[in-house]
Amino acid sequence: MRHTCAWCIVSVLVLLLQEATYGIIWNVMDVRYWRCNLKKIYECPDNDIRFYLYTNVTGKKRQRIDVRNHYALKYAGYEPEKKNVIIIHGFNGTESRTPITLLRNTYLERGDYNIFTVDWERLTRFPCYLSALSNTRLVGMCTAHLYAYIMNHGGDAELTTCLGHSLGAHICGMASKHLSIKQHRIIGLDPARPLIDRFAHKEFRLGKEDAHQVEVIHTNAGFLGERNQIGTVDFCVNGGSIQPSCYGTRLQQVRCSHFQSACYFARTLMLDGKPIIGRPCSSECPKRSSSKWGYVPGKSIPMGENTPANARGTYCVETDTKKDCPYFQ
Repeated sequence: MRHTCAWCIVSVLVLLLQEATYGIIWNVMDVRYWRCNLKKIYECPDNDIRFYLYTNVTGKKRQRIDVRNHYALKYAGYEPEKKNVIIIHGFNGTESRTPITLLRNTYLERGDYNIFTVDWERLTRFPCYLSALSNTRLVGMCTAHLYAYIMNHGGDAELTTCLGHSLGAHICGMASKHLSIKQHRIIGLDPARPLIDRFAHKEFRLGKEDAHQVEVIHTNAGFLGERNQIGTVDFCVNGGSIQPSCYGTRLQQVRCSHFQSACYFARTLMLDGKPIIGRPCSSECPKRSSSKWGYVPGKSIPMGENTPANARGTYCVETDTKKDCPYFQ
């Protein structure tokens, strides 16, 4: 019990740091600040969960998608012959702020995707982490509605990816519980760990059974991110815990490392760049020793967008840079 309480305190400190980083001034003595939006009725669509579509025609101008409107995708410029990605942010995030904008813009530069974003900002505002955890169930259910809507209007399941960061990764997994057909691919960017690892049932967290391919990229494993192998294929980057491009206090390094998963994945989306390669290694992540990662025999594979669909196991990745999100300076 003492360990659990200590973990909760540390998690809150990290989240406080995150808020300070965004430069938001608040007064914890103001009771309005602590009013959390906890959903008690689970019905979709929900006004606090919004879907947007970005295409090469509209660029960075988003088009809101109403799944009750049979013509919404057509009017928004949806191109059914292209691949689809559904991007979901994490706690205290929004679809119009990094790291989601980094991912969105990189997909736009590729030109071969319809880019959907799920904005549940109103249900996951700081400091309401516990209510955000509860609300992920509704967001997962409504995301499943979006997924089914896309499939019913020309989408191809084998060309559709659910991409989530932190709590968003778990929401991708939860969506599968409401679908009659298994998702083809889910990519979890450092799936959230605080309280998830101790209290969440498997149906409320990302797991390898949620899609034919569940790829997980670990950059802050054991702290803000989940530990060890949870997908069909996992990448443990630079030891999986603290990234070499993250500086400052320990808490600043933790927060930075948690977001680096999005930077590394966005790099793999670039058509003119060098792939990030992983070598087969033991399933332990984070690694206990910086010099012994437990490499095992097997073929190296690219991480991210071009990971083979049949890849299984854990792979270790070592990057050669010490700059913050170096590929997008």
